[in-house]
Amino acid sequence: MKIYNTMTRKKEELKTINEGEVRIYACGPTVYNFIHIGNARPICVFDTLRRYLEYRGYKVKFVQNFTDIDDKIIKRANEEESDYLTVSEKYIAEYKKDAEGLNVREATVHPRATENIDQIIDMVKTLEDKGYAYSTEYGDVYFRTNRFKEYGKLSHQPLEELEAGARIQIGDTKEDPMDFALWKGAKPGEPYWESPWGQGRPGWHIECSAMARRYLGETIDIHCGGQDLIFPHHENEVAQSECCNNVPFAHYWMHNGYINVDNRKMSKSLNNFFTVREVAEKYGYEPVRYLMLSSQYRSPINYSVEIIEQCKAALDRLYNCREDLAFLTANSTGELREGEDKVKELLLTHRNDFIAAMDDDLNTADAISALFELARDINSNVNAQTKPSKELCDFALSLYTELADVLGLLYTEKDGVDDEIQQLIDERTQARKNKNWAEADRIRDELKARGITIKDTPQGTIVVTE
Repeated sequence: MKIYNTMTRKKEELKTINEGEVRIYACGPTVYNFIHIGNARPICVFDTLRRYLEYRGYKVKFVQNFTDIDDKIIKRANEEESDYLTVSEKYIAEYKKDAEGLNVREATVHPRATENIDQIIDMVKTLEDKGYAYSTEYGDVYFRTNRFKEYGKLSHQPLEELEAGARIQIGDTKEDPMDFALWKGAKPGEPYWESPWGQGRPGWHIECSAMARRYLGETIDIHCGGQDLIFPHHENEVAQSECCNNVPFAHYWMHNGYINVDNRKMSKSLNNFFTVREVAEKYGYEPVRYLMLSSQYRSPINYSVEIIEQCKAALDRLYNCREDLAFLTANSTGELREGEDKVKELLLTHRNDFIAAMDDDLNTADAISALFELARDINSNVNAQTKPSKELCDFALSLYTELADVLGLLYTEKDGVDDEIQQLIDERTQARKNKNWAEADRIRDELKARGITIKDTPQGTIVVTE
């Protein structure tokens, strides 16, 4: 498998630190609100990375943090006349609902910043002892950016250019505009923890470095997140981790592209800001996941009502193929028949295409295309007219499900047919047997008006709920 490494700006063969194992750190949400559709992209993309690596036989340790103490969380707590813990617990729970809806697997570990204060303090103290950090009279601790000569190597911006755009805000006590906070002295009314520098709380960047080291080790295989995190968040992680540990922080850096809404940057001021929950309530969660995988992860994605409806329609086509296959499997018999071995070989070519796409820097767009090509050949060669054997049906359904599972798709169970609908279907079947075509057509029209599509096959009736 080849991965585009942000650090080197080229695709590189994946070679893990320990053979057969992959250690991944994915930056998770700051839990002060519902996740928006921009947040959904890294969540879905890197869940798919994990699924694919496991599919290829790797043992994956996947760590995704929750930032549960932050300026935004404190602000939300003040607005709600609450406290940071209540706010963070509420939105962690809401995140889990959305993640489950998107069919995102739970991380191996979901660490929280507030559960790792000792590890954070230890790391800050080490950086201070080495001369990479300094404290101020207000209890703040800053990282000396100019001491790390490779600063800017991830974002590919020389320190001089970064410094040109930096400013010291009023009240800052930094030695240099580019220095960033490792520890923040507590302001009146803010939550705090005791530290060697007085009461305070961790800065944003240090928490990820501390948690990655604690749960994955000083050097990890893959660090991933949204493109917006390259600078300053991930750049600062590299600096503080490598200065503290004296080893490379991550061998591969993966970053997904941005999401626009109606071809414009998503923004509350433009009134085009949507949460995952809002979209899911209207279209369901699965079209959101499909959208996030419909383009190669480094490319930008555009969200619009028309596009999400197209995603929903595409999923319906995939579901119809699976439902037809499931019906045939339940109603077929026997082992492979003459010529069916050639059909199996044809279907297997799509698995090869799928793997080739995913091996090429997780190209989920081409992988989805391979899944549709598989569906096309299944529809053409494994259908009621070809009267397939049960062995062929089982094989086709297993292969189809296998590839869809890697993408985390086709996980929504269709509602069962209720007794009233089933009675109408049975009445229509009897009308057809009696050659009462007018009654059969009347019942079909009634079912269609209720959103039920019927397919008549030699084995019986296939029902698809639209």
